[in-house]
Amino acid sequence: MEGDTVNSLAKDVLQLHMAAEQDGGENCTRQSTTGYTQDVQDISTTFKNAASVLDTGQLVKDPYFTLFEAVGALEIMDPKMDSGVLADNKTFEDEFDVLREILPEELIGLMDQILCHEMAWHMGHPLSQSLFSSYYIDRLLWPEPKNLEEASFGRQAPVTGNSMLHVVFRAYCIALIKCCDHVHRRIGAEHYYEEEDFASNLYNRNLLTNFDASQVQSLLQEAMSFTEEQSNMDEALRRAIITRLTFRQRLLRAMGFDLSPDKAAHIQLWKDCAILLPELRQSQQFGKPVEEAFSVKMQWKIASSMPPRPMVAISSEEAHTFLNNLCRDAADVYHVLDYHGCSNVLNFTYVFQSRKPQPAIYIRCLLQSLIFNDMKVLGKITITKLIYDDLAELVLPADALLDPANGNVEAPHDPRFQMAREMGAFVLRIGDPFLDIFRAICMNRSRTRRMLCHLVLDWETVQLEAENLDVELRKYTGEKPLTEGGPADTEIWSFPLSSWAYYYKLRQMEWIVQLGFELGIYQNDELSPMYWHLSHVVGAKIQHLERIQTFVSRRSKQSKKWSAKRRQDFNRCFSFLEVTLTEASATQWLAISLSKLYTALAHFALLPARPQRLPYSTPELRHELRMRPFIQLSIPKVPSFAESTAATSITFSIEGTGGGCSVGGQAYSILDIAEEAAKVARKEWEALGKLDAEAARCINCEEWWRTSVKDVIRACIICSIAIATMKQGVQKAKGNALEDFLQAEMPKNGQSYHDFWVVPKLSMR
Repeated sequence: MEGDTVNSLAKDVLQLHMAAEQDGGENCTRQSTTGYTQDVQDISTTFKNAASVLDTGQLVKDPYFTLFEAVGALEIMDPKMDSGVLADNKTFEDEFDVLREILPEELIGLMDQILCHEMAWHMGHPLSQSLFSSYYIDRLLWPEPKNLEEASFGRQAPVTGNSMLHVVFRAYCIALIKCCDHVHRRIGAEHYYEEEDFASNLYNRNLLTNFDASQVQSLLQEAMSFTEEQSNMDEALRRAIITRLTFRQRLLRAMGFDLSPDKAAHIQLWKDCAILLPELRQSQQFGKPVEEAFSVKMQWKIASSMPPRPMVAISSEEAHTFLNNLCRDAADVYHVLDYHGCSNVLNFTYVFQSRKPQPAIYIRCLLQSLIFNDMKVLGKITITKLIYDDLAELVLPADALLDPANGNVEAPHDPRFQMAREMGAFVLRIGDPFLDIFRAICMNRSRTRRMLCHLVLDWETVQLEAENLDVELRKYTGEKPLTEGGPADTEIWSFPLSSWAYYYKLRQMEWIVQLGFELGIYQNDELSPMYWHLSHVVGAKIQHLERIQTFVSRRSKQSKKWSAKRRQDFNRCFSFLEVTLTEASATQWLAISLSKLYTALAHFALLPARPQRLPYSTPELRHELRMRPFIQLSIPKVPSFAESTAATSITFSIEGTGGGCSVGGQAYSILDIAEEAAKVARKEWEALGKLDAEAARCINCEEWWRTSVKDVIRACIICSIAIATMKQGVQKAKGNALEDFLQAEMPKNGQSYHDFWVVPKLSMR
C-alpha cells in the first residue's frame, strides 16, 4: 500500500513537470527578452496536496530535475548568495572618512563598540563579522605594515593634528589587535574545534605578530600622558578615556605574560583588569556610538569565498558580562600550578570546566597549555612523575616499580634495570592517552562527551596492553598470587597497571553517561534506563576499587620495614580509595533512586510524552544507540535491552483498576526502594561534603567542589520530596487513575539543581 502511494506520488510530480510545457490550467503568459512567450502554470496547490501524504523520511525525486537545474535556481543577484551585489544607492568605495576629527564622546563610544566586537570574536564569531567590520581596524592592518609607524590611519596622507585620533585611538586599536594576536596564537597552539569553539580565519591579515608588545605598551603610555595633559577636556570624559587605556594596557600585559611560572603575578594581573570593569561600565554613559564606522562592506575587501553575512551585534551588557567572566576565570585558572598530586590536577580541571557559564575558549586553551607545554606538566614536572604519582596513589603505593633509583641501574641483568625499561616504555605508550583525558575535559561540553566516546576505546587497548605488561613484570617484582577465599588451585593476581587503566576507563564511561544528562540528550522515557545504566557502571567501579583495596591492604600487611615516606604513601592510597569508594557509592544510590522513580512515573504514564512521533525508532534501536560508545568494550559487559527493560519496568499486574495500585503493590515497593536509596545517597554526599580539601583532592578548587556537592545534596532532597509526593498520590488514588491526582513537571535543560541529576517536580492536583 505504501509503495503504491509513493509510485502514485512520483507520477503526479512527473505530470506536473510535463504540464509546465503544455497549455491548460491556470496559465499566465510572459514575454521574454528574446521575443518568444512562456506559459507559466501555478502548481503550488497541487504540489502541497501531493507532498502532504509523504511520511517522515520519504523522498520523491524528479529524474528531470538534475544538479544543473538546482544550481541554476540560485540567482546571481541574490544578496544572500552574491557577495558582489549592491543595493540601490550603494558603492564599493568607502563611505566613511577615518581621518575626520573625533570628539572625546565619540572616542569613548568607538572604544566601547570595538570592545564589543572583540568579545564577539572571543565568543566564536568570525573576524569578518566582528572586528574586521571596522574601517579603523582595516586601515591599520591593510596594506600590511612593515613597522609600527606604518600602522596608522593616514597611510597616504601626512599625520597632522587630530591627536585624539592619531595618538589615543590609534594606540588603543593597536593594543587591541595585539591582544587578539596573543589570543589567536594561544588558541592555535592547543586543541580546539574550528567554527565550533573559535573562528581562527584571519582573511590574509596579520595581527601585528612581528611587533613586540613593549612597543605597543609605549604607545599606550604616550596616549595616557597625552590625555592627562588635556586640561580643557571634561574631567569625566578624560577619566573615562584613561580608564579604557589603562584597562587595555593591563589586559595586553596579562595576555602576553600568560605562560610565565609566576602564579601570583598572573593572578594579580587579571585581578587588576577586573578592578577596572565596574568603572568601564559606569562610564559608558559618556560615550557616543559611531555606527557608520562599522560596515558589512568590509567583507568585500578580505580574502573570503563566503557570501556576505550580517555583522554580529552584541550589547555592551553582554560584552561586559563576558569580559568579567573572562578575567575571573583567567585569575582562577592559574591555581592549577599548585601541584598536590595528579588527582588534584584532574579534579581541578574537571570542576573548573564544569563552571556555569563554561570558561571561554581562550581560558580553556590556556589551561591546556598550563597543564602540558614544552614537555613539562604545570611547567615544572615530567609526565613520568605525573603518572607515577597517580599509580602510587591508586594501586602501587611505595612500590619498587615506581622507585626513581631504578633509572640509575646500568646492569642489564639487574631486575631494577628491567623494571625501569619496561615502565619507561609503559609511560611512553600511555602518555598521550592520559593527557588526552585532560584535553577532552578542556573542550566544550558537547565535544568533551564526543571525545570521551572515542577515547574510552583507546583505553580499552591500553588496558589490554597493561595486562600483558603486568604478567611480564612479575618476573622482576616477585609478586605472589592471592589464594585466600577461593579454590586451592585459583590464583588471583593484582594486575596493578591494568587495574589503573581499567579505573580510568570506568571513570570515562561514567562521565559519558552523566554528560548525556547535562546536555539533555536523553528523552524523558530514557531517563529510567540511563540512570539504571549509570548505577551499573558505577557498580562495576565500586567492585574494581574494592579489589584494588584488597591487594593494597595485603601489601601493607606484608611490609616489614616502615619508613615515614612508605607509611605516608600507603596512608595516601588508603585515603584516596576510601573517598573514591564513598563518592561512587553515593552516585550509585542516587542513580538507583532516580531510576526507580522514573520507572514508577513511566508505569503510571505521568511523564510528558515525546514532542513528536518517531516512525523509524524503536526502544531496541534507542537502547543500541545509547550503548554504542560501550559496545566494543570487553569489560564491563554492556547490558542487553532485555536486561535494561527488566530492571526498569513493572512486569506483573497490580491490584486495582484504571492504572492504580494497592499499597502493597510492586509500584509502591519500587517507591520504597527509591526513597531508601535517596536517603542513603544524601547521607553519603553529606559525608563527602564534610571532608577537608586534602582528603577530597580538591585543594585548588575547594570552593567550586563544595558548591557542586551541595547542589547534589539539594537534588537528593528534592528527589525524596518527589518520591514522598508520589507515594501520597498513590495512596490517595486508591485504585483510580493516578494522573487524575498527580502531575509531573520536568525541569528544562540546565535548570536542575545539578546538571547530572534531573529530578522531576511532582505536585498534587
